[in-house]
Amino acid sequence: MIRVLLAEDMHMVRGALIALLNLEPDIEVVAEVSSGDKIVPAARQHAPDVCVIDIDLPILDGLSAASTIRETMPQVRTLMLTSLGRPGTLRRALAARVDGFLLKDAPPTELADAIRRVAAGERVVDSQLALAAWDRGECPLTDRELEVLRLAANGADAPDIAVALSLSVGTVRNYMTTIMTKLNGRNRVDAIRIAEEAGWL
Repeated sequence: MIRVLLAEDMHMVRGALIALLNLEPDIEVVAEVSSGDKIVPAARQHAPDVCVIDIDLPILDGLSAASTIRETMPQVRTLMLTSLGRPGTLRRALAARVDGFLLKDAPPTELADAIRRVAAGERVVDSQLALAAWDRGECPLTDRELEVLRLAANGADAPDIAVALSLSVGTVRNYMTTIMTKLNGRNRVDAIRIAEEAGWL
């Protein structure tokens, strides 16, 4: 039996996935969690073969949890689920060295097959996502620029960002100007939208 831990914050989706996976003769869901901070403790307790993790989870995002699993429990495989096929998100997942990446609306048989392949040591990536990532260029922003834009996306204004990153307000404004230029954004909100749609934030 392939032992699976499922991390999904939407109760109905989680319940449906558990019911579907438990119909498979060789897959057993041994643990379920609804937030990212519970993934690692549950994995330590239940020793799953594969963690199926929603990328967008409350408290701790799925990729951060998957990275911790990779570092502390390398024998546990990770399969990420996402509802948004953003190329940048796939790149971040591959950088975190997850074992699989699948769209949430994939047919149940595809999910079960992906779990089996990941458990067997293969790397599984949704073909449409892979093509999109191949077509889309790398993120043009530096780590610091992404940090500034992330804070702006969370509603922080220039003085708040300056305090958070120990910068002057003028430097933060310069960063925002550079970011908008690099992303061809009409303004700050447009730059945030472009970066979010590309999966860079």
